[in-house]
Amino acid sequence: MNWTLELVSIPVTDVERAKQFYAEVLGFVVDHDTTVSEQTRIVQLTPPGSGCSICIGTGFVDMAPGALRGLQLVVRDIRAARAELSGRGVDVSEVMVFAAEGLRPAAPDDALNNVGFCFFSDPDGTGWAVQQIDNRG
Repeated sequence: MNWTLELVSIPVTDVERAKQFYAEVLGFVVDHDTTVSEQTRIVQLTPPGSGCSICIGTGFVDMAPGALRGLQLVVRDIRAARAELSGRGVDVSEVMVFAAEGLRPAAPDDALNNVGFCFFSDPDGTGWAVQQIDNRG
């Protein structure tokens, strides 16, 4: 039996601001924006190429905005991904490497497969990592 992770709910303080960040700044696809009632609005967005979506909105998440950490996107080229994020106006870290001595800035000749990362947060402080994995089919 396959068990696929399809959706992660992210608490936000301002749905419109969060939708703008994820859709217009990061380039996530808006799958739907549904108002169920005056108390409940569901906005589902999917990163390009991902099988898992995120959900922001009101009336369904019992967690403080900004409390979620450790969400992770995977790309084939971390340097290109970091440049794209920076070019879109995202406050993103430099490319970092998880090495034997801990997390350190990447050197130009570092092999980054599996160990290359950069980090950013959404407007509420939700923490995201981007990891390079270049050998996925």
